[in-house]
Amino acid sequence: QVQVVESGGGLVKPGGSLRLSCAASGSIFSRSVMHWYRQAPGKQRELVATITTSGSTNYADSVKGRFTISRDNAKNAVYLQLNSLKPEDTAVYYCNANYIRLGIVYNYWGQGTQVTVSS
Repeated sequence: QVQVVESGGGLVKPGGSLRLSCAASGSIFSRSVMHWYRQAPGKQRELVATITTSGSTNYADSVKGRFTISRDNAKNAVYLQLNSLKPEDTAVYYCNANYIRLGIVYNYWGQGTQVTVSS
């Protein structure tokens, strides 16, 4: 059974930092592009950061210079380092594993982890 599990959310003050972790099943991780999304109350889910299988990264403009995505292929894990947090970063953060095989798109989501930025 494929699993994607996030951890590391919490309550942090503005300007603070958090590190989110996502563990994915080994059967999919090595072939997957990994993404972090977030969804704030009343808003659509938005893509925050992406890391390819070769380690190339991409970020939403709103988090560039503050967030860093990385992956550890030996641990089947992807991380999101959140620095200089702002109240508008408050959201549920979701990890997504995505790959294409034989023309079929495979998409796996975690359950989400809450990040709250508040003084």
